[in-house]
Amino acid sequence: MLTLDISKAASFLNEGAIEKYAHSAMQAALALEEKTCAGNDFLGWVTLPTDTTDAFIAEINQCAQRLRQMCDTIVVAGIGGSYLGAKAVIEALSDSFQWLANDKNNPDILFAGNNISEDYLYELQQLLKTRRFGVINISKSGTTTETALAFRLLRKQCEQQRGKEEARQVIVAITDAKKGAARAAADKEGYSTFVIPDNVGGRFSVLTPVGLLPIACAGFDIQKLVEGARDMQAATASGVPFAQNPAALYAATRNALYNEGGKKIEILANYQPKLHFTSEWWKQLYGESEGKDGKGIFPASVDLTTDLHSMGQWIQDGERTIFETVLSVEQSNHIVLVDEDEENLDGLNFLAGKRVDEVNKMAELGTQIAHIDGGVPNLRISIERIDEYNLGQLLYFFEKGCGISGLLLEVNPFDQPGVEAYKKNMFALLGKPGYEAETAAIRARIK
Repeated sequence: MLTLDISKAASFLNEGAIEKYAHSAMQAALALEEKTCAGNDFLGWVTLPTDTTDAFIAEINQCAQRLRQMCDTIVVAGIGGSYLGAKAVIEALSDSFQWLANDKNNPDILFAGNNISEDYLYELQQLLKTRRFGVINISKSGTTTETALAFRLLRKQCEQQRGKEEARQVIVAITDAKKGAARAAADKEGYSTFVIPDNVGGRFSVLTPVGLLPIACAGFDIQKLVEGARDMQAATASGVPFAQNPAALYAATRNALYNEGGKKIEILANYQPKLHFTSEWWKQLYGESEGKDGKGIFPASVDLTTDLHSMGQWIQDGERTIFETVLSVEQSNHIVLVDEDEENLDGLNFLAGKRVDEVNKMAELGTQIAHIDGGVPNLRISIERIDEYNLGQLLYFFEKGCGISGLLLEVNPFDQPGVEAYKKNMFALLGKPGYEAETAAIRARIK
């Protein structure tokens, strides 16, 4: 089971500073479960693990199996929470060099619709010319510019290469139940569809078909992923005492460091490169949930030990407005031993016979001690290993912690009003119909 150690953060605060948030944190957890807090129309994720039936998982697996049989490549079109959760899990569970091995056991899972790079889309289309590809289009509205643009191009290419009839079998829409452009297109063309629940926001959607279908297509066990989340749902319930509730403890510690300790930046540090996109998913989850009303801890991340040779200096000696949350994996999935070398030119014979993971663990511990000595509070989150069950726990832990933390911060963690600002300006600059007044105003500003 996931564990959380806050002792090396609490030592930077006055005695009782974290416990001061205990009652409020547990009240926030209860408000999430009873749906009585701000943003309560987007709380379907709270009970999603236990609400997800085995029959529904089987339905997703059946669709995934069809795509796996008919495609050597599957492109997931989505942005933000519509792709980051799936990418985080797939990257964590995949062989680091699977893309080079080309073993044909699993389709390649590629991502599009998360940027507007012409070069990226051109290169993707060139690659797909020699592939039997399908598309999972993830968009509630069907009009999000990045995703809609990518899907328009991919859909046309898929139909040209495979014919419209076969394309219908390898294009899947994950969208609104009844409305929106993506729903209309899916109904018109006869695509298989899954619903994005109305009460689950994008950044909390990894345990809906948004995440589950791409993960299943990659060949991973979504049943175990959901089981891990179910166990963490129970472990973070409002009835679990504060001292034993990791989500409440995490949220309370973050807010104590922010309000009492003046720490404005949280750095999520991992020592496993497979978890890079887990950090990217975490950054969206917390940044979009808490960054509003002039408040919020800035979420940053580093991959260690790699970034100790780039960001390490700043973390060690820079402005003391940061705290660090270390994501630790107790057991690696493989064993590599350091050999004895007769000449020992590299001076590493003192490591002979040791596992590489032991070296990594000592680097982690040594870095934590150095950063604490340098004035950086440290939290440590531990999971047993990188597999579906443990990732399910980790994802739900971060989601529950985020909901509680946002409520402690006294913001609505489930809206994102600031995201719309760039869209309005972009549409005005591009001359989108209906934006004539905005177009005139913004062009006057940039003359």
